[in-house]
Amino acid sequence: MAQETFKRKLAAILSADVKEYSRLMREDEATTIRTLTVYREVMSTLIKQHHGRVVDTVGDNLLAEFDSVVDAVQGAVAVQKELNTRNAKLSEGRKMVFRIGINLGDLVVEGDRIYGDGVNLAARVQALAVPGGILISEKVYDEVKNQRGIETRSMGSFALKNVKRPMEIWAITNPGLAVPDPAAMGS
Repeated sequence: MAQETFKRKLAAILSADVKEYSRLMREDEATTIRTLTVYREVMSTLIKQHHGRVVDTVGDNLLAEFDSVVDAVQGAVAVQKELNTRNAKLSEGRKMVFRIGINLGDLVVEGDRIYGDGVNLAARVQALAVPGGILISEKVYDEVKNQRGIETRSMGSFALKNVKRPMEIWAITNPGLAVPDPAAMGS
């Protein structure tokens, strides 16, 4: 049997999902789907403007990749700010607020799909984010810590599922973004 070879690459991975998506769907499926469709289009446009590409959308999740970590973070900031502006026009119960996590990692590429620990870690980081916020892995932080216009704060170290050692997680603290209280995160 011939061994398959996969293309590998290093990339910044953005994972985003919606706060209380199940509740939104339960209360009004049609409106939720319409809002999600519009928000995904907005997100896709901003991701493309920041030199990224949307890889997948399943349920309320969006997965994107970027060749540049700085582009990924700047794209995420643009997404959160634009969605915050759009949410301001909606009633409190209909706001669609995303949590975003970004990781830099090695990927396995098969066609248009990406796989691997880099993707899994982006999802784990995203799961810790507060709605309207952006969390980044320590690898991402190392690449953006000296960039003008990207403000950060350490949230502490976390033991993440299927990760051998605790990882320091950082919040993007630019104005207009939700930032978690490090003490409330239970690092």
